[in-house]
Amino acid sequence: MIELLSFFLHIDKYLAVIFNQYGLLTYLLLFLVVFVETGLVFMPFLPGDSLIFIAGTFASAGIFNIFLLFVTFSLAAIIGDSVNYFIGREIGEIFYLKKG
Repeated sequence: MIELLSFFLHIDKYLAVIFNQYGLLTYLLLFLVVFVETGLVFMPFLPGDSLIFIAGTFASAGIFNIFLLFVTFSLAAIIGDSVNYFIGREIGEIFYLKKG
């Protein structure tokens, strides 16, 4: 479990290796990291922002497709924000009422 958490916290260091081994599945991994970071309230510590910068750097080197990255990150952020909103709307009132 610790190794998995360490992997996700330092995924930007392993991104080139991951892309070489998994190819297009790397875009799915990038989507999942950004989605989970923005969509799940308890996971804001994932390196989504630094991952975007690193992926952009790799795109400038020709490793990633910049348009596919744009679509991947945009959809992950929009869907993640929507999920986070619905979670807050459904269970946020429970926490608010318990505090008051």
